[in-house]
Amino acid sequence: MPGFRLLSVFVLSVVLVVTDARFEQLTEVRRSVSTGLAPVFWLGNAPDRFSGWLGDVFTPRDDLLRENETLQARVMILERRALKYAALAAENSRLRELMNASGSLDDRVVVAEVVGVSPDPFSHEVIINKGSRDGVRAGQAILDAKGLMGQVLYTSAFTSRVLLISDSSHAVPVEVNRNGLRAILLGNGDIDRLELVHVPDTADIREGDVLVSSGLGGRFPKGYPVAEVALIRKDPGEPFVTIEATPMAHLNRSKLILVVFQEVGNNESGLYDDQQDPEEPVPEEGAN
Repeated sequence: MPGFRLLSVFVLSVVLVVTDARFEQLTEVRRSVSTGLAPVFWLGNAPDRFSGWLGDVFTPRDDLLRENETLQARVMILERRALKYAALAAENSRLRELMNASGSLDDRVVVAEVVGVSPDPFSHEVIINKGSRDGVRAGQAILDAKGLMGQVLYTSAFTSRVLLISDSSHAVPVEVNRNGLRAILLGNGDIDRLELVHVPDTADIREGDVLVSSGLGGRFPKGYPVAEVALIRKDPGEPFVTIEATPMAHLNRSKLILVVFQEVGNNESGLYDDQQDPEEPVPEEGAN
């Protein structure tokens, strides 16, 4: 009878479902059935796969060329993005270094970016994107994440010109970090070399000593790394030794820099010319 058969099938289905759900006794049976039906699934898929294979075999050459050009364009876009991400990662790393450096300073600082370089080979100057509108004034110290770079020479509303410590007209009062020995560090026009002058041949100074700003004269705040002693040469009969030092800052590579805002009352001049009155205001670019 149809009704009895339907009821039997329904009861059997319920028993199988309960047995599988509660006792997990039909796992092997289901696995065996799936294995046996695999050829059926493969045959059912065969027409679609065969038609796809035929389409690949008889694809027109123009379509392949267009697809190849599209893929090449995508590769170029992805490569450009990868380069951009690498640049962003490097910039992020530099920003972290700057933030770590600024956190160790007592003075207030702002981050600026180098946007130009002086074309004059005898003048070591760069231009930054902060000016008088941002509170920048002539004489302020400029640093990167490694050390002292120079000072603000003059400002306009939106930019400032910075004189690097390697310029031949620049001088920094420094002291040896190891023992406090004071001296003057001069720029000589070489971006990678500075000269320590008027150091007696009996002075306690060694290669590898770190030179920091002494703060004398109010030109630069005390304690900023400036250079490392690279060469000491003693000439017989000379009262002073010849000392060369390597700048700590990356003078020709740093893109992001720190502008240091000193306490009011410090001398804003840092040029080798030492005759400026500390009370005399420094005119900005364009002032009469």
